[in-house]
Amino acid sequence: MDQSPKDEAVRWLEILNRKYGVSLALVCLGIWLHAADSLLVATMVPAIVADIGGAELISWTVALYGIGSIVAGASSGLLAVQYGLRGPMSLAALLFAFGCAVSALAPEMWVVLVGRLFQGLGGGGLMALAFVSVSALFPRRLTARVMGAIATLWGTSAFIGPLVGGLFVEYGTWQGGFWFFAIQAVLMAIWVLVTLRKSKKPDVAERIRFPFWRLLWLSLGVFFIAYGGIEVSILQTSLFVLLGIGALTVFLFLDGRKDQSRLLPPAPLNLMRPLSAALVLVLSFSITTVAITVYGPYLITIIHQQPPIVGGYVMACMSIGWAFVAFLISGVPERHDGKMIIIGMLMVTASLPGYAYSLPYGPVWLIAIFAALQGGGFGAAWTFILRRAITLAPRSEHERVSAAIPTLQRLGYAIGAAYVGILANAAGISDAADSSSLTLVAGLLPLACLPAAAIGLVATVQFVRARAP
Repeated sequence: MDQSPKDEAVRWLEILNRKYGVSLALVCLGIWLHAADSLLVATMVPAIVADIGGAELISWTVALYGIGSIVAGASSGLLAVQYGLRGPMSLAALLFAFGCAVSALAPEMWVVLVGRLFQGLGGGGLMALAFVSVSALFPRRLTARVMGAIATLWGTSAFIGPLVGGLFVEYGTWQGGFWFFAIQAVLMAIWVLVTLRKSKKPDVAERIRFPFWRLLWLSLGVFFIAYGGIEVSILQTSLFVLLGIGALTVFLFLDGRKDQSRLLPPAPLNLMRPLSAALVLVLSFSITTVAITVYGPYLITIIHQQPPIVGGYVMACMSIGWAFVAFLISGVPERHDGKMIIIGMLMVTASLPGYAYSLPYGPVWLIAIFAALQGGGFGAAWTFILRRAITLAPRSEHERVSAAIPTLQRLGYAIGAAYVGILANAAGISDAADSSSLTLVAGLLPLACLPAAAIGLVATVQFVRARAP
């Protein structure tokens, strides 16, 4: 009875009310911490490198965050099924706070990376639980509007994040930015415990074992690929990349043998299955965003000699474009989902050659335009991907699919960060890199993401052509 005709548009007032307002605030609260912190750190990276060094480890600030996010995101669906939202969400907030504190106290870059791992565990859990909450707390006809609200908050958070990071770098210390978010995360954990104190744990007949070994293989896969990029050589890099691919293959094999505790839908990378094509779409296009996210602020600061806050705001244009487009079109009737997804992914693909020219040669405002184009593409598609995936999935798979989409997104970010880290270090990026090396890196990285975009476009066609049951 909660399904409306596909031609019926959904108004904002249907979720901005007493019935769904508190649930919406709960979902958006975790998104705020994750989204704002991501670009806060991107803005502070030039200051961190100038203070404690570690330019060759820049990609690890995303890769290790991604590993933590993958572990938390992949297991959040199971935790929510067994324990509800209250315990897992408050634990995720506390892990995030701990990670921020570790990074704030870091004397060297490797300690910052340890903190980023814990921030990933917390932030990935908060984001994935937010997606699980969308399908658990709202009827399907409101899903796109809720996703639109999340995207709008994401854009707002991404706009404020660089401002906060820039203010701390310009008028304080980069450590203060981490403490700022640590305090907020502690307050969020308290808010969740108080607000959801009356919520009941799910009534499950049998407790599902935590998938420790599968998540270990998944994490090792990303770790090995990222490690191959620290000191680039043909033999060492090839060896660790192959080890990483092997570990990811073992994860997929082990997960496919499970039933109740499975983390991903069956055959998650099989393009012949529409639901699997959706996961390949998410994985591939997440990889395409990493080059600009990881290295954009640093390259803008060094090549174009701009203050860190400018690089942060150029990256924020991606999230602002995402939020603006998602806000405008999230009420589009369900029968147009396929068209919006295709248009959005084409916009993302078109941004890559634009980055390849503008990032090394400028001007900075042109980089911002392509960032907004890429973000707008995601905004045009992302709010409908979850709705269509849930429509195609059996009812028993809804929670698993809801958790799998952000998990594959984080996996794409982590693999992409490891991939571009290998390319950047091979091209000569370091604390003492000259302008010609940095210009080469700036032009190479966006073009290197085009193969992932091509795979994503094939997956998009397979996903949208399937008929809903």
